Amino acid sequence: MVQIIQAEKVTLYDLVNKFHLRLSQDKYFFPEWQGELPEITDGERQRLERVKESYFNLTMRPMLEEMVKMVVLSPLLDMAGFYLPPFYSTSEESVEILDDDEGVVVKGKIDVLVLQARFWIIVIESKRAKFSLEPGIPQTLAYMLANPNPEKPLFGLVTNGSNFIFLKFVKQEVPYYALSDEFTLRRGNDLYTVLAILKHLGQVLIEGN
Repeated sequence: MVQIIQAEKVTLYDLVNKFHLRLSQDKYFFPEWQGELPEITDGERQRLERVKESYFNLTMRPMLEEMVKMVVLSPLLDMAGFYLPPFYSTSEESVEILDDDEGVVVKGKIDVLVLQARFWIIVIESKRAKFSLEPGIPQTLAYMLANPNPEKPLFGLVTNGSNFIFLKFVKQEVPYYALSDEFTLRRGNDLYTVLAILKHLGQVLIEGN
């Protein structure tokens, strides 16, 4: 009998044991979030400060996942250029991954998927404000395992509106992933760094194609 697991219920244990996912120990595996990043302009800083003000105002009441995407994530993707050619974005993309040996199917819907031509380049999972990012990490990795273009590295982002973690995934004979540090808009210029990383990923992906 085939076991169906919803992506939001999947754990890292499931992905390691059923799909052989491994955490990379190579410090050079995920250099894209570190080192020299693009400059953030004064106009972008002003807009990011407006994003922070809007977010903190809305958190005075319960904020749903859709509001996280609208208030925080959408401006970031816009400023990073992911709504313009050569990129395009889609949401609620249905995916599933199958392990024939274990008889396991993982199903779910990607919150936001950024593509270049027909290639997946960034998978984004958003959570409700004040929810931990931890459950979103295996969920995002499950979606990355479903990538139809396994020959290319794939990047991910998990956010609850105030916290952000980037991921990198490479599907070789054994699939490997790595995580960035966690950033928070409650700390100094972290939101500037999040935008700079997104802009850098855009540059890397354009140059790589």
